[in-house]
This record gives sequence, structure tokens and C-alpha cells, in this order.
Amino acid sequence: MDLKEESFIQLSMPAEAENSLLEMTPERVRQEIERYKELCSALEQDCVELQTAKEAAEQRTRELWKEGEYFHKHLEQQMSVSRVCVASCQETIHLAKEERSRLRQEKQMLEKRLEQVKRRGLAEDLATLLPSLPERKMVFKGQVTDKEDVSTLTLTPLIHYPLPGGSALITFEKPEVAQRIMELKEHVVELSHGEELDKCRVQVRAEPVELLLPSALEISLSRSCRRILVSGLPSLGIPEETLLDKLELFFSKTKNGGGEVETLEFLDDTSQVMLSFVQDGVAEQLIARGCVQFPIRKAKYEIKISPYVSGDITSLQLRPSRCARTVLLSGIPDVLDEELTRDALEIHFQKSSRGGGEVDALSYVPEGRQAVAVFREDVG
Repeated sequence: MDLKEESFIQLSMPAEAENSLLEMTPERVRQEIERYKELCSALEQDCVELQTAKEAAEQRTRELWKEGEYFHKHLEQQMSVSRVCVASCQETIHLAKEERSRLRQEKQMLEKRLEQVKRRGLAEDLATLLPSLPERKMVFKGQVTDKEDVSTLTLTPLIHYPLPGGSALITFEKPEVAQRIMELKEHVVELSHGEELDKCRVQVRAEPVELLLPSALEISLSRSCRRILVSGLPSLGIPEETLLDKLELFFSKTKNGGGEVETLEFLDDTSQVMLSFVQDGVAEQLIARGCVQFPIRKAKYEIKISPYVSGDITSLQLRPSRCARTVLLSGIPDVLDEELTRDALEIHFQKSSRGGGEVDALSYVPEGRQAVAVFREDVG
């Protein structure tokens, strides 16, 4: 076989090496052949290992490619789900905002309805309570108004105005006189006693009277579940303590529809008695009966049982007001006695030459003393 023709690789050997190979002995040639065999075996082993590593790398590459495709598909799925979730969340937020707006409107409507129901309920409670309230004789002294004004509450002022010593309140019949006196401010009043030589003059100040009047009032009414109001008691000249003892004894008995009495007392300026029980339900049973026969002095009298209603002021608004006809005089020295000083002041401020006019009322407080003026209805 021609080695040069069959060999895949042709190597050119230097002339010196070729000569050296020709000079080698057969034994050396065998050794070289064995060495090359070992080298060839090692190369074949390396080729096998490289082939195995190549196959493993290709297998790993295929696995990684599959994993990449899987992760790519999974990522696309996740992104699609995320987009759906975002859209769903946005829609949910939008729906939640609409629901919150609807609930807010519904809440406002319910609050308005509740306020209307409360007002209607209060009116119905008052309508229910009025027939059962204690009967009292009354005299109407007001004026008839239109139907639109029936539900309004008219406040009658009862104002306590403190007066320090050395001052006076003077009320004129005409407001323009009071206004004129206040505009002059300083007034010289002649005080005399006896002979003309005893005359003396004092200087007083005229100031407006400022009052705080209620402009709006809200009252919350509540009905007690343990208290009743007893009215229509006979007037037999019995001491109040004795009558209270008999009422307590009567209403303590279950056969009379009562129970254990906690407290009872006469209400101020009335002939009515407030009576409270220890247990719930007793008052309601008696109120449902309306009237009971109360025995006293070998006779029976019909007395009325009414619910006990208490009221609390929930809102009170005040407005400043100036008296139109009343003036405050201050700086009055204690020179004469009280009556003479009052007469001197009234005489002075009645004279039109000094800006005065007809005096309706005058109250004087000497120095060292204090008083309280009460304004009723016409606060001027």
C-alpha cells in the first residue's frame, strides 16, 4: 500500500530526521511504533470522551432550549394573566368608586328620611302625650295666628340684670327720649334737701342697657319609663307630708297596680306629684289605666295618672339686644337717702328742657348695695 496516497495527512519530514529514521534499528522502530500506538490509543480515548461531552452538551442544550421555551410560554401566560388582573382590578376599583358614590347618596337620603321620621315621631309622641297630660285650668291671653305659625315656639324673656351700687335704671315711655339721653352721655343732676342753700349738683353717666336674648332654642323631650305624674288630688287641707305618705302607701300595693316606690315629691308651684318606682313596667301599667280611685278620709277621689316627660335644652343661640326705652345711670354718689335720690333723678329726667320726657319706671341702688333687675316680655 502506498502510504502517501492513502494517508489523510501528509507530513514532510526533514532530511535529517529521515536519515535518522533510516539509521534506526528494528528494535527502536518497534519502540517508536508502540509509543505511537499508545499515543493513538490516548487520542482515541480523548475522542470518545470529547464525543460523550459533545453529546452531553447537545443534550443539555436541547434541555435548556425546551426549558427556555417553557419559561417563555409561562412568562407570556403570566403577563397575559397580569394584564387580565390589572384590567380586572381597574374595573373593580371603578365599580368600588361607583358603589361608594351610590352608598354616599343613599346615606344622605337615609339621613334626611331619618330626620323626617324623627320629626314626625316627635310630633306623634306629642300628639299621643297631650291627651294624657294633667288637666290644668288655663286662661288664653295671646293672639290667634295663622296655621303656618302653630308649630313655632314663642319665647318670653325673663332676664336678670345685675345692678351695682350707685346706679339706676330709668325707663321712659318713648324710645326717642331714651336715645336722646344716651347721646348726651353726661348729665348734671341737682340734689336738694330742705332750703335752697342745701342744693348740690352731681354728674351721672347715661349708658345703654345691653341684653342677651335667645334667638333659637332646641329642646329634646324624653319620657321616663319609671316615673308618673299624679294630678287631680283633692284639696282637703291635708299637709303635704301626710298626703305624700298616703300616696306612697297606696301606690306601693300591687293590688292597686303599683310597686315599690323609690321617690315622690310635689312639683314646684303645682298640685302635682312626681312619683318614681324601683322596677320597670309599673309606671306603664298605671299610665295605661289613666285614672285610679284614691281613698282618703273615708272617701274615694279620682286622680289622673300621666307620663312624666322631661326636656333638655340641646341648642341655645343668643343675640345681643339693646333696650330701646331703658337707660343705665351710673356714678350716682350717696348724698341723700334712697327715696329722695330717686325723686331727684325722676324730676330731672322728666324735664324736656334737659332732653328728658315722661318716665315710666325708675329703680335706684345706693352705693354699698347690689340689686337685680328683672326684664319681662317688653325688654325696653
